[in-house]
Amino acid sequence: VFGYYIEVSKSQTANLPDDYIRRQTLTNAERYIVPELKEYESIALNARERLAEAEEEVYRRVCAQVAESAGLIARSSFAIAQVDVFAGLAQAAVDNGYVRPVVDEGPVIRIRDGRHPVVEGVLPTGRYVPNDVELSRDARVLVITGPNMAGKSTYIRQAALITLLAQIGSFVPAAEAHIGLVDRIFTRVGLQDDLATGQSTFMVEMVETAAILNQATPRSLVILDEIGRGTSTYDGLSIARSVIEHIHNDPRLGCKTLFATHYHELTQLASSLPGVRNFSVAVAEEGSDVVFLHRIVPGGADKSYGVHVARLAGMPPGVVNRAWEVLDDLESQRETGRKRVSRRAPSQQLSLFVPGMELADAVRSLDVSSMTPLEALNKLYELQEQAKSLD
Repeated sequence: VFGYYIEVSKSQTANLPDDYIRRQTLTNAERYIVPELKEYESIALNARERLAEAEEEVYRRVCAQVAESAGLIARSSFAIAQVDVFAGLAQAAVDNGYVRPVVDEGPVIRIRDGRHPVVEGVLPTGRYVPNDVELSRDARVLVITGPNMAGKSTYIRQAALITLLAQIGSFVPAAEAHIGLVDRIFTRVGLQDDLATGQSTFMVEMVETAAILNQATPRSLVILDEIGRGTSTYDGLSIARSVIEHIHNDPRLGCKTLFATHYHELTQLASSLPGVRNFSVAVAEEGSDVVFLHRIVPGGADKSYGVHVARLAGMPPGVVNRAWEVLDDLESQRETGRKRVSRRAPSQQLSLFVPGMELADAVRSLDVSSMTPLEALNKLYELQEQAKSLD
């Protein structure tokens, strides 16, 4: 506030030189300034401002010098960046045994003994189980079933990562790879809600799935993990099935798709949709224990082994035992219901019209390619209610 000053006790003020100028009076002292101190104060207080001006001037000169060589610097930095990327990819290929993929514009993605580059890195050497992937026009939708922790998600993600690595010019973690170029890779994996916008986990899942169905093309690669799991079983199964059918049947889509699911009922689509293939994760049962082999094999799974996974996760024995009891009870009820339906006595009176004829006509008249996913879902509910009325 007062700048620089010389403070002198009042007992000594009588001895001060004549050029001392009083600046402030205190109880026991006086504060003075002198011309030399005032000059130093001006220099010191203005030093920061003069320093900023000098720095700005130097900065402007440096910028002018850089601007004169901007083209050369940009070309050099671009070259250094490329060398850095290529050296990093080459080092990863050498360290992890990657191979050079064949990349073309064909419709086939064929990977032999593919590996997940991240998961492989955290496992002990030799522990990762490689798997094959083959997608083509004839087998463009792979439905992968199997238990949790068995490797479904890792399998579909490694296919996407290998495709991405191949298209950026990298070697890939596989024994052999033939990658047909894709325009985009769409993924719907993981569970999360969006609290900021008030969207539930299921709503986020549906929004992302809708974006995929609206934007994918025949040259896209689509990775879908457990679509429909965020709602009730029947709703989720209905949505999952309609999504697969839409991807398969819509002429604007027909894209290569890996669809991991716990809905075993979806394996029936392979018998009605020519481009759908079933695969599952191999499991070895040893008494009451199961061993996940992490090997993808043709065919669908008929069990989810959820209770086994709960036991492996450390659930209390009482909870696991009770889960076995409830599961046995539910399965026996379902089996009893099936037998009851199969043993229903045939009607003595032949119907003039074949049951379900109107329903079949309604399905045939649908223009699926022009329907949105929401319209298809609503129509599916409507047809379901009509089918119930035939029982």
